[in-house]
Amino acid sequence: MSSNAQKTKTVERYNWLERWTHTFHAIAMLVLIFTGLVIYFGWDIMTFHNARLLHMIMVPVLILTNWCLVPYGILSHGWQEGGIKGIVRHFYYSYIFNMEDFRRLKGMILNFFGKQEKYPAFTVYNQATGHYKTKLHPMFKIFIVVEGMCIFLIFITGIVLYKVDWAFFGLPIAYWLTTIFGWFSPILNMNGLQFARWLHLALTYFFIFELICHAFILEFDSKVFKYWKSIFIDGKEYLDSPVVEVINEEEHH
Repeated sequence: MSSNAQKTKTVERYNWLERWTHTFHAIAMLVLIFTGLVIYFGWDIMTFHNARLLHMIMVPVLILTNWCLVPYGILSHGWQEGGIKGIVRHFYYSYIFNMEDFRRLKGMILNFFGKQEKYPAFTVYNQATGHYKTKLHPMFKIFIVVEGMCIFLIFITGIVLYKVDWAFFGLPIAYWLTTIFGWFSPILNMNGLQFARWLHLALTYFFIFELICHAFILEFDSKVFKYWKSIFIDGKEYLDSPVVEVINEEEHH
């Protein structure tokens, strides 16, 4: 492919499912943070009832997007790239922080401090297969693992805060969780319920921090700002971007 042709070549970076997944995730996260703070601090912005109702509506939305749609997207992409091996390869290169990501992140830090002129390409598109090898910013790969664990923790602490005696098919889930929290709560001189409340709030602050890093620092970089349009609107990407590397590697199965 000539350089001029490459500059005009557009590929699909995000399909419709990925765009809707990200949109629902973003909406759910923003509403949960806002209503959670309203509930905790008692802000006179909306009634407690309305804040709690919105909060509870957004919980299944967040769970659906993260525990159903995201795994489905990973499996479907990977399967298209080569069955079971393709799924493993896709998951590793797309979501696991590896040595190549460490090298890229190091280059980005050096670029920020003026020690390296070129901003490393973190999007790698394999022209031979028609698939991305990786397209996440290295920092996002770190956040995405931590975020997954934090979503799980904030969900189980939320069960206890929702109803201390909540049960599922007769199983006293909330009681069990409160007991587990009670194993760690003495460290902070708390009981199990107080620890659940403290951890729930701490995780909320983490998500605020992540939002600042994700949306208001990295994504406002002029080199990657274009991905706002890609992930929310058309899903397209031009391969002439300075943060995109185009390779031609035949994959052997």
